[in-house]
Amino acid sequence: MVYVLAADQAGRFTELTQAKPQTHNRPMNHWKLTALTVLLAGLAAPALADTPKDTIVMVKQIDDIVSLDPAEAYEISGGEVIGNTYDQLVDYDPGAPGKIKPALATSWRIDPDGRTFTFILRDGVHFESGAPLTAADAAFSLRRAVEIDKAPAVTLNAIGLTKDNVADAVVALDEHALQIKLPKPLAPSFVLFCLTSLTGSILDSKTVLAHEVDKDKGLTWLASHWAGTGPYRLVMWRPNEYYALEANPNYWGDPPKSRRIVVRDVKEAEMQRLMLQRGDADYARDLDKVQLDALAKEPGIKFDKGIKTSIDYLGLNQKNQYLSKPEVIEALKYLVDYDGIAGAILGDSAVVHQSFEPVGFLGAIDDAPYQFDLAKAKALLAKAGLADGFAVTMDVRNGSPWPEIAQAIQASFAQAGIKLELIPGDGKQVLTKYRARHHDIFLGDWAPDYPDPHSNAEGFITNPDNGDDSTVRTPAWRNFWRDAAMNDAVAAALLERDDAKRAGLYQGLQHEFQRKAPFVMLFEHVEVAARRGDVSGLGIGVNTLFDRYDGIAKH
Repeated sequence: MVYVLAADQAGRFTELTQAKPQTHNRPMNHWKLTALTVLLAGLAAPALADTPKDTIVMVKQIDDIVSLDPAEAYEISGGEVIGNTYDQLVDYDPGAPGKIKPALATSWRIDPDGRTFTFILRDGVHFESGAPLTAADAAFSLRRAVEIDKAPAVTLNAIGLTKDNVADAVVALDEHALQIKLPKPLAPSFVLFCLTSLTGSILDSKTVLAHEVDKDKGLTWLASHWAGTGPYRLVMWRPNEYYALEANPNYWGDPPKSRRIVVRDVKEAEMQRLMLQRGDADYARDLDKVQLDALAKEPGIKFDKGIKTSIDYLGLNQKNQYLSKPEVIEALKYLVDYDGIAGAILGDSAVVHQSFEPVGFLGAIDDAPYQFDLAKAKALLAKAGLADGFAVTMDVRNGSPWPEIAQAIQASFAQAGIKLELIPGDGKQVLTKYRARHHDIFLGDWAPDYPDPHSNAEGFITNPDNGDDSTVRTPAWRNFWRDAAMNDAVAAALLERDDAKRAGLYQGLQHEFQRKAPFVMLFEHVEVAARRGDVSGLGIGVNTLFDRYDGIAKH
């Protein structure tokens, strides 16, 4: 089947519709541009003409997107869309993640009290509605994220902003000055890094409120619409199918080099490769080792590579009678063939990584204390009274390489008598179940919201309230795990202003976490994006929020 993305007379996307099958040998790009601008190949499509000159077509897994509202989106693929369609007050250079740089704020001042931050906004920035960016929009955006109190709010909660204090803490002093007054002093770099997260995205307040329904602050509308200032505007998103972006004519920075970006949801790595080879796609983003090895032999295919901060892991639900036993937790860490999976399945797209802090973060460790050791695992299971093993389920996304990783783990668990049933689903299904704490074992990945060690320490350790109605729903909470002493240690590390001492605190936390936490940390991602030789410019950031499209061009 072939899909056609239609455009109006101004050249803007309108809808994706099924086209009639070809009955001739002429290339599809003979159609007039008044109605049809982009050709997207379905899974069974024959070879087509190359993608249009002003349009970049990517194929990747995007079935995890739940919402494209910066106050609600908390998935890896959604972060990439928001990173290309919204701006924050401050940004950081992907080439130097420890360095903060101006974005919508051109400068900022921190008062001697360590609590008061004042940002001066950039002149000449306009939203699509034509309204100029003001400090009132920035205040509205940050307050809204906290008041809506969806999962991303945890980032702003971390700097002390809550539903009770945010109205007074975040205020517009005038048209161009925004003030944030925190309840207590924190490391300035930590505060600024938090504001680089997707939750710090600045919205057109009037447009959002014009689409408010039942006092939802525009949440329903903004899930699939756009009200930002980024280099691209969101045109359309259809879950489990595609999203389409086009260059924002009002963008305040350098204009994007490509007019349109279309990202298709293609789960199978082999199909991604075939679409790249035949010209139906310019980039393939989720290729496994087999596909990358095959493409390496083709001179017309090039590769972009970059370390990511996304980490693959197993989450072990402590409500499960077997998984809550310390000996079982440790045994499972010895029942994964880390090097075998990395070598045979993942290749250049991952490295073994057994701590929660990514490479390059303050205090990150590179210890790998676990390897496949069947004898040790069996001894631990016997000590737990489970010498004959037990039965358990694991939820996993159905797009490559997740099933392959899951099957390898299933096989190694079986050697110790553990009967692992795999429950596949699309990304949204698996995440929804995980967030509801209805899993036994979850296989998936996690990326920090900002390049500070607190982001992942908070995610994997902080759980102040283990109840079902808790408002802090970190991976620790999702797995019913709470360690009071480690919670206190995370809080203490956040307040330490000496970087060397702070690094030592996070190193100690990681070692303690490796020893007893109900998580099996597996791999850190290395993105290898395959592209056709006439295309270049994808910016691969340390996380998907900083995977940038505006430099992509066809030559």
